[in-house]
Amino acid sequence: MKVIKQHYINGRFVDSHGTETLDIVNPTNKTVIARLTLGDEQDARDAIGAAKAAFQTYSKTSIEERKDYLQRLHDAIAARTDEHIAVRTEEYGGVARHNRFSIEGAAKIFLNMKKTLDEVPFVKKVGQAKVTLKPVGVAGLITPWNSAIFMVCNKLAPALAAGCTVVIKPSELSAMQIQLLMECIDSAGVPPGVINVVNGLGHVVGNELTTHPDVAKVSFTGSTIVGKTVMRNAAETMKRVTLELGGKSAHIILDDADIDQAAEFVLSAGFMNNGQACISGTRILVPEHKLEAIKAAFLRAMPKWKVGNPTEDDIVLGPLVTEKQFNRVQGYIQKGIDEGAEILAGGVGQPKGLEAGFFTKPTIFVNVTNDMTIAREEIFGPVLSVITYKDDGDAVRIANDSAYGLQGWISTTNLQRGQALADQIEAGVVMVNQVFNLFDEAGAPAGGVKQSGIGREFGTYGLSSYLEPQAVFF
Repeated sequence: MKVIKQHYINGRFVDSHGTETLDIVNPTNKTVIARLTLGDEQDARDAIGAAKAAFQTYSKTSIEERKDYLQRLHDAIAARTDEHIAVRTEEYGGVARHNRFSIEGAAKIFLNMKKTLDEVPFVKKVGQAKVTLKPVGVAGLITPWNSAIFMVCNKLAPALAAGCTVVIKPSELSAMQIQLLMECIDSAGVPPGVINVVNGLGHVVGNELTTHPDVAKVSFTGSTIVGKTVMRNAAETMKRVTLELGGKSAHIILDDADIDQAAEFVLSAGFMNNGQACISGTRILVPEHKLEAIKAAFLRAMPKWKVGNPTEDDIVLGPLVTEKQFNRVQGYIQKGIDEGAEILAGGVGQPKGLEAGFFTKPTIFVNVTNDMTIAREEIFGPVLSVITYKDDGDAVRIANDSAYGLQGWISTTNLQRGQALADQIEAGVVMVNQVFNLFDEAGAPAGGVKQSGIGREFGTYGLSSYLEPQAVFF
């Protein structure tokens, strides 16, 4: 069993001041694989102090110096890609098709941000004023467990590019993955205090980051409920805030779609990352006159979604991350049954032969109405709800009838029609016939509207959230 009892503060691995421990459990077989010592408020304050001191120098570095650090971080992570994949499989239950995407994407984020630096005018003339973009200060980065390394790098790269120093509070459930990342950060040779990492609970370390007066910016990815607390805490000291929160994305299958292609696309967009993805398309809107044909297409496509041990190459769905998450998803499946939805595939319980881990059956509900719990709340598991619509206008109405607005999905053979429909969808990102490739579209913004968040990430949009413009008139 691995023992993790150190944080990364001021360029050194330091023993935790906090003493509370947490067992890390392999979700595939429920065995304890690591014990993490959790940080406390003092650990967070030490990290904030180190970041504040380092900001005095790092904020004055040149663009070329920051590019060099971004390149070094890319190289350090890429050099250990296979190790990252192995630990993600063991600790999270990630499957091969998503692991490499996530880890290679995490490394490439630094190269994308290095390129983005060339696109931003840090000093320009506006009328009689000189406008200079300056780093906002110390940034607190709070990240989730479902794509741990990717989410950290997604926030770290723009913060460093802007000239900010950071304190990272990763999910405590990702301790082994983050330990490896800390080793990569240490080997990259970034100046002490620029990057600090404290393992700990959200209501302890996360709370300190969102309330401490020396933290100027908070970027949080996680649930909407926690995001609201982050925003309330940050308001007291007027911190800049980026929130990437929950989703209940609609996937509209238009009546001109190739039904079998659409079924494959729906399952890919809905079951990605073991069903634990905020952008998943989980409300499937289908033309009512094509319901039976689409149901048959789903049943033809489902056998490809094999559930099992994520170390096996042919497995495309691994376990849920914890027993708590497993029970949560099971509760939603039962709730769907209780409210009158019909199970087309899957259902309550575990797949046969997989009782040793937190495995759940990939589930598709039909006869769902948009007022049912399974259509309103984010489940965060491989559970899809099929809802029928009458025409395009009705599809848009149902899609937008949600507290969330993170992402939308459309299947069609008529791109012009799909694009016109996308313009009416209330979401930060809409995908027409494709899955968002964060490697190649890194300059495009991602983020949510309504209760799916505030602000945008990636490219110049993400970089700008770590910068403050100053106007000097002369």
